[in-house]
Amino acid sequence: MEPATVTGVNFHALENSKPHHTDEYDLVKSETPTPILRRGETFLMSISLNRKYDPEHDVIRISFGFGEKPNAVLGTKAVRPVMPHLKHFPKDPHLWGVMLKENNGETVLLNVRIPPHVQIGIWACNIITTISGQKGVRKDYKVEDDVYIIFNPWCPEDGVYMEDEKERQEYVMNENGKIWTGTFKKPKGKHWIFGQFDEVSLPTAIFLLEKSGLSTSQRGNPVMVSRAISAMINSVDDGGLLEGKWDGDYSDGTSPFSWTGSTAILEQYLTTGGAPVKYGQCWVYSATTVTVCRAIGLPCRSTTNYVSAHDTNSSLTVDKYFDVFGEKIENGPDGACSDSCWNFHVWNDVWMARPDLSPGYGGWQVIDATPQELSDNSMRCGPASVVAVKKGEVGFLYDTPFVFSEVNADIIHFQEDEASDWGFSRTSVNQYTVGRTIVTKKVGPTDDDDDKDMEDITHLYKNQEGSELERLAVFNAVRGVPKAQHIYDLPNKGNEDVEFDLVDIDSVALGDKFTALVRIENKSAEERTIKVVLSVSAVHYMGTTANEIKKSKGSIKLKPGQKETVRLEVPPESYLDKLVDHYFVKMYCVANVTETKQTWSEEDDFTLTLPEVQIVAPKTAKAGEKCLVKFSFKNPLNMPLTDCSYTVEGPGVSKAKEIKFRDVKPKELVSISESFVAKKPGDKKIIVNFNSKQVHNIHGTSNITIV
Repeated sequence: MEPATVTGVNFHALENSKPHHTDEYDLVKSETPTPILRRGETFLMSISLNRKYDPEHDVIRISFGFGEKPNAVLGTKAVRPVMPHLKHFPKDPHLWGVMLKENNGETVLLNVRIPPHVQIGIWACNIITTISGQKGVRKDYKVEDDVYIIFNPWCPEDGVYMEDEKERQEYVMNENGKIWTGTFKKPKGKHWIFGQFDEVSLPTAIFLLEKSGLSTSQRGNPVMVSRAISAMINSVDDGGLLEGKWDGDYSDGTSPFSWTGSTAILEQYLTTGGAPVKYGQCWVYSATTVTVCRAIGLPCRSTTNYVSAHDTNSSLTVDKYFDVFGEKIENGPDGACSDSCWNFHVWNDVWMARPDLSPGYGGWQVIDATPQELSDNSMRCGPASVVAVKKGEVGFLYDTPFVFSEVNADIIHFQEDEASDWGFSRTSVNQYTVGRTIVTKKVGPTDDDDDKDMEDITHLYKNQEGSELERLAVFNAVRGVPKAQHIYDLPNKGNEDVEFDLVDIDSVALGDKFTALVRIENKSAEERTIKVVLSVSAVHYMGTTANEIKKSKGSIKLKPGQKETVRLEVPPESYLDKLVDHYFVKMYCVANVTETKQTWSEEDDFTLTLPEVQIVAPKTAKAGEKCLVKFSFKNPLNMPLTDCSYTVEGPGVSKAKEIKFRDVKPKELVSISESFVAKKPGDKKIIVNFNSKQVHNIHGTSNITIV
């Protein structure tokens, strides 16, 4: 008797996709559906034979393998026989299970259980047929289908299990969202299409993991997978997804401000065989990280930290130095300190258990794909437990000290002082600015007209500023960092009987004038002579100075009890040609009191706001039929806009495309029409970005229902 010959295998991709929550993937819905399965779940599988299946004599073995050299010891290979009389899967949930569901003669229908901790990625399947009692006679059938197995947040035994269904819908299934930019005074939600179910997203995610060098045995561990993703989203040292650029010249690529979603980036990377895409900045790194994580089933959200510290010398502080004249000393007195405060920085929280840490440190974990500092010889960060960050437990893996500094470092100003034994005296310690507000998108609908869908999650990262618990966390962290101990031991010096206040500016419309103000009050019983330096600069959103806009220096005398205001007026012609990035402006003030040697310094920043985009679109449109969308805005400047272009995108509506546009006249009302043909029904979102040489990132969005 000859072993049966396998003539075909059916993974019932469409039927399995519902219980596996993978029915939204384009690969599943294609003409030749690709099986996308979640671990810890069972699936149906049919095997067709060249003759009737004889359960008494035919032996069928199913072999599942992962990677180039599948190995049972490493958990990358499993061979399970079809046992016709088996009524239950193996008791050990970590074992693959195969049960005969139906014998339909020439076709057998099987129920297969995937263990909850297997590697994620593409698994191969082979079918071996033999005759019971016969040795050496076998037939092998290699299944041509790629079988994707991904994380399963619906499975309690999976390390990424998320109990709340609403959270699963938001952090795993939601294709649209927002990335918060702006300032803590004026947070601005930037609409983004994640598109994790697009036909390119899952293949690109697996391609990145393949390129990462992460061993096949570790690809079932969400800790190591997320760490690999944080390295591979940037291209600094591994040929990853995105090349970063912050100098404003994006002529040989795409401006970070032009992207409206992730899929155009992923598609370009995949079709070029892994050539890094130009260009990204932190919000683009974060948005594409969301797409990659959600595509493989890892719950993920984009998180924005307003006033985010970049501690370059591991002191847990942001140190800024000024000379005796009040001028800032870039990179510090020895050129080795380039600490900065980013106006905002965007990273990601991923959800997982942390069996490698003490109990209680699972849940949200920080990963950061923006290249800032090396971690184990690679540009990456995390996963760092958010609970550990809040407690100042900087000894826990991975990169917790860096993340702690980002949200809770103190800003310390030093000024040259001949009387000091090391040449500088501390002029101010700001305990309240860093990590001013930490936000993400709320679970639930996206707010298209406003930002009421923003959720403040600062309390997850730190206790209330100035509270005893917050200071305890700082000192707990300081105990583990010798460099920080030295700085925190430095004494304050001098009498402080003059009061200063640098007046905050919330925001200014681009093209308007503004005034920097410092209020000074002499609270002593004697006259005071005060030297004041007040400067205004254009800064990159990472906090580094791009161009000085205007500065004033002077000396004033105040009688006892006298108040005075120092003003620095800045008209638009002083700043328009000096702005960069997100139009952030920083004000610095340094003051010295001659009689008492009191020193004081303060800083504040704000953003110049852009015009709103008005979008006119039908509430409903039919799939397969042309639909017209119009959008408009007013040029805010008394100068023309040149090198203009706009990008339009919508999931299931239109692939991202950049379109050149004519020059725009000063103060002109711009009106643009664009048509598209929707591919599939559902509630969709249209996103528009307008860019020019003078003004970029004029942004708008609108909803449309496709029927």
